[in-house]
Amino acid sequence: MLLVTGGAGFIGSNLVAALAERYPDTAIAVCDWLEKGDKWRNLAKHAVDAFVLPEQLPAFLDSHRGQIKAVFHLGAISSTTETDGDRILTENFQLSQMLWWWCAAEGVRLIYASSAATYGDGRQGFDDTFTAEALARLRPLNLYGWSKHAFDRFVLRAIARSESAPPQWAGLKFFNVYGPNEQHKGDMMSVVAKLVPQLRRGEAAKLFRSYRDGIPDGGQQRDFVWVGDCVEVMLWLYAHPEVKSDLYNLGSGTARSFADLARATFAALALPERIDYIEMPEAIRDKYQYFTEANLQKLRAAGYDHSMTALEEGVRRYVQDYLVQEDPYR
Repeated sequence: MLLVTGGAGFIGSNLVAALAERYPDTAIAVCDWLEKGDKWRNLAKHAVDAFVLPEQLPAFLDSHRGQIKAVFHLGAISSTTETDGDRILTENFQLSQMLWWWCAAEGVRLIYASSAATYGDGRQGFDDTFTAEALARLRPLNLYGWSKHAFDRFVLRAIARSESAPPQWAGLKFFNVYGPNEQHKGDMMSVVAKLVPQLRRGEAAKLFRSYRDGIPDGGQQRDFVWVGDCVEVMLWLYAHPEVKSDLYNLGSGTARSFADLARATFAALALPERIDYIEMPEAIRDKYQYFTEANLQKLRAAGYDHSMTALEEGVRRYVQDYLVQEDPYR
């Protein structure tokens, strides 16, 4: 059995779909809340053997000792605007700790989601160096980023103290992931998902103005990574238990501007380009990242040699194969 926490969410449901296709004879358990709305559609096309609410997880783990081969821990409050510190602490940090300890005690492999939000404004760069000194320099800009950073530091300290650890573990610092099954995220959806309905209504693409000298409006850059590439890395890690346990960046490796992203979306829809620049809300101006780019050197050195999907191709797939279809779910 494979356990995917956050398995009904965006990245998690794409992983569940791939696991079901790649390992049809292996049982899959999903731990998540479906909540209200259509989040259930993220899993509607795939066979799942067990559904577990997060509050039921300790009992489920206890009753399935010896059956779980690996845990993919993707469940978290992922909103970068969440302000409930106690909720973040409980669901993003303490739940991760519990899974770490359980996997260590049971000899179960653990692949967990960290985040590029741990890098803060990027002044310290985007190298996934896993040392106390390197992590201490990082200053996340929001509560979500801090929670992921806090768990990375917990793992480092546990390893430094020679405490028991999962037989293989990997923390993945996801950058700006886009792709199918993110409709339930609302305002936290990728820019592509937000742009397509606007452009199909004949509206202009709306992007934030720049408030930094030397960076034009729409020139803010991100490492946009196709969700399929993220899934392939996780599948590769699962298929290669010999890969060194470590913290790894997971992005495309190439920063692209939001204007590039908008142009790729227009091209995928075969529409003429029209971009309007709007004011950025004051509440996020001093916390806004103007540049992110994953350094993939460590992941490549570990043996991952698959190429990453170019922005234009990823946007084309997302738009044409999903967003404009009657059924946009994977």
